[in-house]
Amino acid sequence: MITTLLATADPATFHWSPKCAVVMILCNVLAYAIARANIAKPNEGFEIPNSKYFGGLSHASVVAANCLGHVLGIGSILGLAARGIL
Repeated sequence: MITTLLATADPATFHWSPKCAVVMILCNVLAYAIARANIAKPNEGFEIPNSKYFGGLSHASVVAANCLGHVLGIGSILGLAARGIL
């Protein structure tokens, strides 16, 4: 009985599409802009190869920006999928 109740409470899922990838990329670009503007010392620490492509951010700053971007991205994807846009 409990499993039947839980099965009916499961929200409709969505399938991956290029739209999801575009949303995730845009959220990561937004996260890089937020990180560049708000990290106090973005160049301190290990330098990554070709750091000019990442706004001159250090290794730790890039990891932090990617973490923030993925959190924003999954929230955006789930929210847009719940509204039926994705």
